[in-house]
Amino acid sequence: MTNQNSCTSVAQQCQFHFSDGRFCRMLRAPAHPLFCTFHARQELQLLQSQRLGDEISASLNGDFLTATDINHVLGKLFTAVAQDRIPPRKAAILAHLGRVLLSSLPHVKKEFPFSYKFDHWKEVLENAAPLSDPPSLSDLDSSPVSLPEPQEPDSPAELLDPDSPEEG
Repeated sequence: MTNQNSCTSVAQQCQFHFSDGRFCRMLRAPAHPLFCTFHARQELQLLQSQRLGDEISASLNGDFLTATDINHVLGKLFTAVAQDRIPPRKAAILAHLGRVLLSSLPHVKKEFPFSYKFDHWKEVLENAAPLSDPPSLSDLDSSPVSLPEPQEPDSPAELLDPDSPEEG
């Protein structure tokens, strides 16, 4: 009786090795030079996690001083969970932190009164960086160097307009 795995060359097998020294025995994914589909997806998630965290936490003006800022971030969090890019447990923790931020806004407004002019607020919303598209397995050939960097939000000083009357 011959072992079917002996027919498969090492070059066609996944090159992921476990902590105990064993190698994965799955066939290498056609779209990835080293790993099977499962381990290629894990690698991609690791490469994308930092960028995704930066994208989600980028508020409209760089701070979390308005309900619009927090709502914008929670909307991106909702999108990322719906695309299965964030584990539901981590999303629940982040959503709870968003709720805490929202509950503290009245105190922030007392300490730091400010308001937006409508035209400026509309411009900020139009220029807000959306959440990037989720990666696909066909994108596995991209290296971490080729991943686009998230856009930096505008500085809070540019967005605050102390001359306009406070809106309540």
